[in-house]
Amino acid sequence: MSTSTREKPSIVGSGILVVGAIYCLVPVVWVFMASSKSPSDLFSTFTYAPGGSLFDNIAELTDYRDGLFWRWMLNTGLYAGVGAALSTLVSAMAGYAMAKYRFRGRTAIFNILLAGVLVPGVVLAVPQYLLFAKLGMTNTYWSVLLPSLISPYGIYLARIYVSAAVPDEVIEAARTDGARDARVFRSVVMPMMVPGLVTIFLFQFVAIWNNFLLPYVMLGDDRLFPVTVGLSSLLNQGAQQPALYSVVVTGALLSILPLLALFLLLQRFWQVDLAAGAVKS
Repeated sequence: MSTSTREKPSIVGSGILVVGAIYCLVPVVWVFMASSKSPSDLFSTFTYAPGGSLFDNIAELTDYRDGLFWRWMLNTGLYAGVGAALSTLVSAMAGYAMAKYRFRGRTAIFNILLAGVLVPGVVLAVPQYLLFAKLGMTNTYWSVLLPSLISPYGIYLARIYVSAAVPDEVIEAARTDGARDARVFRSVVMPMMVPGLVTIFLFQFVAIWNNFLLPYVMLGDDRLFPVTVGLSSLLNQGAQQPALYSVVVTGALLSILPLLALFLLLQRFWQVDLAAGAVKS
């Protein structure tokens, strides 16, 4: 009769996790506390002391230019939602092709993708602007959406996940049954890639949601701004208008709520994948 032993948690490892959690949560707590303060209390009271002006700040933010902030939020949802969904699909197709197909130049293409992971977005912003300016597409939604479709890191993750989670035998069995490549990918490979696709989608969604430089360079009409550029514009209104610090901090608090909700919604896919892996092992 076999007995299972439960490993005791490492004190050092648990301590590191606690320190990391505190490090990540302290700025969030500061944003929440600061957003509850009036402009006069923001710099005159203790940093982490709560205030009573949260709903007043939200009302002021909503009234700013007839609700321009909520248009920024909708724009950000459009950029991040559509961009992340299409980028995930492109990453899945490219990752599957590089993992399961043999063709000339595959290794070179994959190495170029790995190099693309190391290239920061700030290096590509100006060339992308010049390209879109030639096409007459700057200051449009497309100028922010299209550059987000290709994610070298997403393609890399998709390739690694397909190689580990999609057996060649399953693909060959589907082809033997008469399924063509498109149907194999849609009906067999995609369902097996769901946990990996969720990870790619979440990474890309967060990256686009927090992106500042690309829309800042591409867009001139503030009605097309995402929330990152919009809140920055409230801090840099010029000498004639004061910076709206309390309103900006409140906007920052509201802007992270969709990310928290999305993470809580999608984490069940990771839990299911971990449980399946535990059963298989």
